[in-house]
Amino acid sequence: MNLFLLGLGLVVFYYLYRWVRELPRVPDKGNKYVYITGCDSGFGNLLARYLDKQGFRVIAACFTERGEEDLKKACSDRLSTTHLDVRSKESVSKVASMIKEKVGERGLWAVVNNAGVAIPSAPCDWLTIDDYKSMLDVNLNGVIAVTLSVLPLIKKARGRVVNVASVFGRISVVGGPYCVSKYGVEAFNDSLRLNMKPFGIKVLCIEPGFFKTNVTDAAILGKNVKMLWEKLPQEVRDDYGPDFLDKADVMMKKKVTQISDADLMKVVSCMEHAISAVRPRTRYSPGWDAKLFWLPLSYMPTFVSDYLMLKEAIPIAKSVQ
Repeated sequence: MNLFLLGLGLVVFYYLYRWVRELPRVPDKGNKYVYITGCDSGFGNLLARYLDKQGFRVIAACFTERGEEDLKKACSDRLSTTHLDVRSKESVSKVASMIKEKVGERGLWAVVNNAGVAIPSAPCDWLTIDDYKSMLDVNLNGVIAVTLSVLPLIKKARGRVVNVASVFGRISVVGGPYCVSKYGVEAFNDSLRLNMKPFGIKVLCIEPGFFKTNVTDAAILGKNVKMLWEKLPQEVRDDYGPDFLDKADVMMKKKVTQISDADLMKVVSCMEHAISAVRPRTRYSPGWDAKLFWLPLSYMPTFVSDYLMLKEAIPIAKSVQ
């Protein structure tokens, strides 16, 4: 009993110490520029608004004109918007040049690589290499391209790089390029963190669980799966069975909706802390599903995680026992 109380006390002391240690925020926010990608909706949009209210000078990159217009209406004059297509070298370079002119010698305090997509997603044998390339160009190559384009400006400010990966950068539970792209972001993040530490640059990673955004929208995911199914050769459809598509649709609508957290501020608060805390964490894992299930599962032996994932998978027609 005494050992239990001692252990509990140490745990409480650790979390209290960490909470106090992480409280201080950086000064002079009004002169710190933060570049955020993927600000049309979701986490990026909320983060841009939140940092603007805190006094940062936000450069919000959007893919659509509508996204830019909505942010301008909702925010102060400190926030500026720009069009960005992370797949285009010209677009990334153009925005980097604009930022260089805007920030001057003070440099860029932070870049937040938030832009990302979740489709096409499906079993691996439904997809082509072009399906993989289309997502990797946004979720991985886009992250790398944007980071490298402004890294000299980050060095000047001794600032931060914040990469939005996913808990599925730790464990693969779906087929297709999504997990591949997020594993890649994790690897890039780790190597960059080590490379930039001597320059005084902090490289942080956000690994969210399931949250209610376009990435987890059951309607969008279902439409994507149906489109891919209709393109499949008949022999592949036969492998999975005629009712596989309906079962997949039911599973996405039920399970993804049930476990997706509607409170996006849990993620945005982690992003804000990574940007503004004097002593940010190396990794953030917002979402109870990430903390209590996905991350622990990623540390388990492979046969355990495989068993649990296959137990919940949709059975296929031509399964080999």
